[in-house]
Amino acid sequence: MKIVVLDGYTLNPGDLSWDGLRAWGDVTVYDRSAPGEVVPRAADAEIVLTNKTVLSRDTIAQLTALRYIGVLATGYDVVDVDAAQKRGIIVTNVPSYGTRSVAQMVFAHLLNLTQHVGHHAQTVCEGRWAASPDWCYWDYPLIELDGLTMGVVGFGRIGQATAQLAQAFGMQVLAYDVSLSESPIPGVAMVDLETLLRQSDVVSLHVPLTPETEGMMNAPRLALMKPTAYLINTSRGAVIVADDLA
Repeated sequence: MKIVVLDGYTLNPGDLSWDGLRAWGDVTVYDRSAPGEVVPRAADAEIVLTNKTVLSRDTIAQLTALRYIGVLATGYDVVDVDAAQKRGIIVTNVPSYGTRSVAQMVFAHLLNLTQHVGHHAQTVCEGRWAASPDWCYWDYPLIELDGLTMGVVGFGRIGQATAQLAQAFGMQVLAYDVSLSESPIPGVAMVDLETLLRQSDVVSLHVPLTPETEGMMNAPRLALMKPTAYLINTSRGAVIVADDLA
């Protein structure tokens, strides 16, 4: 069985072994694959693994031996799943990949926005604290998270992990999910999207990129948010209409 990894470097920068995969067949690992390299490299592969290299409808049509596509991430947006299904090709992802890491990154961004730690650390390195006539100083107001409201849009694994961290910071949590009417986490209120956007001080996006979610955060919905609110997107860029943020 021939197995091709199209962009192994994105998954394994050198600290993991591919030996477990090689037990299943003849494995070829490419660090990166440009669009024009995918078909020549995977032409006779039965299994193709990808992290961010796109497998379009046209590409899939040319991979006649293909039986299985493994997406080495949570999202399916790099694969034309409909084209694969019509060919009987199995497509899977790694649903638990990065759950805690992404939730942690949400708060890395949020703390940077509200505390400006990086900026003030740099001013210390520049000698401003040593030269300051006062014991402390700040260039930006520091905003406490305790008592603020976080709205989580998309309440799957990552959304729920983010909500738990928000609660640990003393935040109130609202959540919106098209598939859930009751929260699996105590203390989290499930609300409609409009209510969430109007009431939240922080909005964190955790939805997959699908035709239904693409551009969901557009001008009308952004206008519902508080002028002082923060919008954090650790899902996919295309769920926000970037031009509408201006």
